[in-house]
Amino acid sequence: MSGLTASAFKKFKQNYLGLASLYFIVTVGFMSIFAYVFAPDNSQYANQMHLSIHSKSPGFEVSMLIEPQIPKPPQSVFSKLFFGDAYPAKETPILNHRTEGQKMIYQPYSSGGVEGFEKFINLEIYPDARVEEKKFYLGTDKFGRDLLSRILVGARISFFIGFVAVSISLFLGLLMGSLAGYYGGKTDALIMWLINVTWSIPTLLLVIAITLALGKGYWQVFIAVGLTMWVEVARVVRGEVMGVKEQQYITAARALGFTDFRIIFRHILPNIMAPVIVISAANFAAAILIESGLSFLGIGAQPPMSSWGAMIKAHYSDIILGKAFLALIPGLCIMTLVMAFMLIGNALRDALDVKA
Repeated sequence: MSGLTASAFKKFKQNYLGLASLYFIVTVGFMSIFAYVFAPDNSQYANQMHLSIHSKSPGFEVSMLIEPQIPKPPQSVFSKLFFGDAYPAKETPILNHRTEGQKMIYQPYSSGGVEGFEKFINLEIYPDARVEEKKFYLGTDKFGRDLLSRILVGARISFFIGFVAVSISLFLGLLMGSLAGYYGGKTDALIMWLINVTWSIPTLLLVIAITLALGKGYWQVFIAVGLTMWVEVARVVRGEVMGVKEQQYITAARALGFTDFRIIFRHILPNIMAPVIVISAANFAAAILIESGLSFLGIGAQPPMSSWGAMIKAHYSDIILGKAFLALIPGLCIMTLVMAFMLIGNALRDALDVKA
């Protein structure tokens, strides 16, 4: 590790808010990647519905009759680990049960104190049927789905859109900004005109237009958000390149006959990455907010996929109906994750400031 890098790393470690935010983001990222391992409901998209126990408060417990599929179609371990169980067992909330011979007689759960008719299953046909106590740590949504599982699976959307959008914005921003700053003249004028036109359009409207052109879906949103975030990176890179290209080591590189491509990508860009890293952290947070807004408007991730913004849209009316937690929990998740990225951006800004 070079002297400047070691100094920056040391200053970053001394920023406790930034360090805590980094640990938080790494933890949330790890749990989102392996969401189906941690989620109580490991079905695809955590989409098991139990309408009889909808909108239950955090900590709700109920007896659950579990009937595995017979025969269960094969599914690879990789697919189940990263995409959920495609053939989950059937779950039925029940009030009580008893076994008589080869029959399990149970009474389905019914809210409001209304007792339903007893039903039974044949244990000879479903020998693996069992009853388990299930706890919903964050409660259930209006369809009776486990809210904690939906939150964990929904974190994937926020992280993936951040990585994809920031990657696209970095690629376009570094390319366009370095070309404008290095060559100047007509190249600079053309790229700056494109930047100004893109910047003049409201981000949300531009994302909506691109999303509608590409079609609804989360991959389309990822690309659309990335295509709207490159202009800020390009402006910063252009200014930094214009200041660095007149340095003596760049003049020496030209005298040695190095190509423009090598000078830009081997000698200039590595020396101007500090502000770009800071902007990338802020763009990551902005991408999460934009995706949440699009999902709230109904043009982001589509059902049955879990998205924090879509969860707020589905339950914002419950705020005045005594079930505010259904909208507040995903809202707090968005706020906490965005704040963590902003704190990391501030910590990186302080750590990479060579004048400090």
